[in-house]
Amino acid sequence: QVQLVESGGGLVQPGGSLRLSCAASGLSLDYRAIGWFRQAPGKEREGVSCIQQSDGSTYYERSVKGRFTITRDKATNTVYLQMNSLKPEDTAVYYCVTLECGSSWSGGMYYENLSNWGKGTLVTVSS
Repeated sequence: QVQLVESGGGLVQPGGSLRLSCAASGLSLDYRAIGWFRQAPGKEREGVSCIQQSDGSTYYERSVKGRFTITRDKATNTVYLQMNSLKPEDTAVYYCVTLECGSSWSGGMYYENLSNWGKGTLVTVSS
């Protein structure tokens, strides 16, 4: 049974940093891509970043490019999202999910076949 558990959220001031973790069980990062999504209050859930299973290629939604970095540790089966230069508009519940993903024609991230959602971790960016 696949299970994803997010952690690392919290309250941070604008311009600050946080690192989120997604601990995966029941799967291997060699064979499954993992993505980060977020949902802000009153808004639809949106893709943020993903890392592919084959070669570890990474993709980002345009608003976080240059500020967020997704990495993985196959030894611990954990995917991380390092978030720097945080803005109030980054406030959201962040989820990890298994998916298929790649680069979209517009330079962002495409994704499909989303499944195995975690329960999320809340990130609040506020002074």
